[in-house]
Amino acid sequence: MRHTRLRIEGMTCAACASTVEQALSAVTGGRAQVDFASGLAEVEHSETLAAERLQAAVAAAGFTARVLAGEDEAETGGDGQDLHIAIVGSGSGAFAAALRATERGARVTLIEQGTLGGTCVNIGCVPSKILIRAAHIAWLSGHHGIEGLERHRPTLDNAARLRQQRARVEELRQAKYRSVLEANPAIELVEGRAVFEDAHTLRVALNRGGEQLVRADRILLATGARPLIPDIPGLDGTPFWTSTEALESEHLPRHLLVMGASVVALELAQAYHHLGVEVTLLARGRLLSREEPELGEALTALLRRQGMRVLLDCPVTAVRHTNGLFHLHTAHQGEVTGDALLVATGRRPNTDALALERAGVAADSGGRILVDEYLRTSQPHVFAVGDCTQQPQFVYVAAAAGTRAGINLTGGEARLDLSVVPRVIFTEPQVAAVGLGEVEARDQGLAVVSRTLELDQVPRALANFDTEGFIKLVAEEGSGRLLGAHLFCDQAGEVVQTAALAIRQGFTVMQLAEQLFPYLTWVEGLKLTAQTFERDVSQLSCCAG
Repeated sequence: MRHTRLRIEGMTCAACASTVEQALSAVTGGRAQVDFASGLAEVEHSETLAAERLQAAVAAAGFTARVLAGEDEAETGGDGQDLHIAIVGSGSGAFAAALRATERGARVTLIEQGTLGGTCVNIGCVPSKILIRAAHIAWLSGHHGIEGLERHRPTLDNAARLRQQRARVEELRQAKYRSVLEANPAIELVEGRAVFEDAHTLRVALNRGGEQLVRADRILLATGARPLIPDIPGLDGTPFWTSTEALESEHLPRHLLVMGASVVALELAQAYHHLGVEVTLLARGRLLSREEPELGEALTALLRRQGMRVLLDCPVTAVRHTNGLFHLHTAHQGEVTGDALLVATGRRPNTDALALERAGVAADSGGRILVDEYLRTSQPHVFAVGDCTQQPQFVYVAAAAGTRAGINLTGGEARLDLSVVPRVIFTEPQVAAVGLGEVEARDQGLAVVSRTLELDQVPRALANFDTEGFIKLVAEEGSGRLLGAHLFCDQAGEVVQTAALAIRQGFTVMQLAEQLFPYLTWVEGLKLTAQTFERDVSQLSCCAG
């Protein structure tokens, strides 16, 4: 059997859809479904039945049919011919989808209310890593382990550092977004705020004034997320920071208070501390509560040794801002005072202003759009990618989803496999993980065994005179199949991808241990940790295979 999709024009009610459905079923002898809201017909028919017969049957019923694409066509085919796709958002997921869709013959209208490029390049990944790099160099200058090399605290011109950061962000925005648009005439940029008018129509309030209706065959939502601000008495109306302000401040506060216990809070808190700012971190529970407990415990101990005040199980119950100072009332630690406050307690999807209900697009209680592995929403012609969905909030997941959505928007069936997703937290040392932890694996009914290697057994760490951290591997008991890797070490973000590939390929820990790893690299620590499942690596020579 063959599967064909048709765009039906001229229907005015559900009864029209029923009429078309009957006409198609009569000519195919197979299954035909027509949806009035989307204007789409899904038809199963024999391989020998030409599409023209389907169009003729619809025409005889008083309507017009246009063949869109077949699900059985190859992903690389140009089956997006004549399709008009509207994409709301302009971040990495949106651009990946737009580029792939236009490669396959579609015409794209890209709708963006704010700054082109989305969160990552403008106010997220890129500027934060520039800040973290600067902070690490500043800290290392006074805290390295090499004897005979002067340790000192460098002078910081934060305004100059920020100018360089802004220039690099602008450079990347131009190279990776504006220039891409200029080179692709099949993508039209509409600047404004989009809201659903109906399942196929977006009403755009243009930034320059006025409105524009955008009607499309398919729609992709890639609207991202924004900081989640907790409902704490007194917080609203105070000059607190989110990550955006923290990354853009020319002024370094004397004492920064940070609310949060996960990625953004930890990266920015340590960066500011390494730049010489007094920092107090207030966590509702423990640090990194979604990761293996050892990771959060090790990071907590390190931050405290470095001089940061870390308050665990310390929810903030009220906020007061007077005379330039923030006063945070806590449940168990009394009042904590500082001259700046960073709120980094999570993110919420930018979906509340889309009027999803008008299009019949389902979302969870937190407003995250629900998508399947093909990035389809509850409406078959509406797709979604990135932080506005229930999928992991990583830019590389959004980009991968965007590429696959671009294929599927134009008739393909590309699946996004999220079974192995590595993740990194850019503290110093870095935290990285992939796969299952021990508790998670046991919850899935797996019997597990794990090994943890301290970095004083890793030659690279010894040569650097910096043995802070560990590597932990989790394996299935009996088979030895590698299930997870959890790292707290320098360059953990580089090392974790090797573990991800090993998990993807179904390696056992002994197969990992038998691989050749260059000596005096951080990734060699994976090999050594794998070897500990069967031997005591402290008794091996320095580069034993």
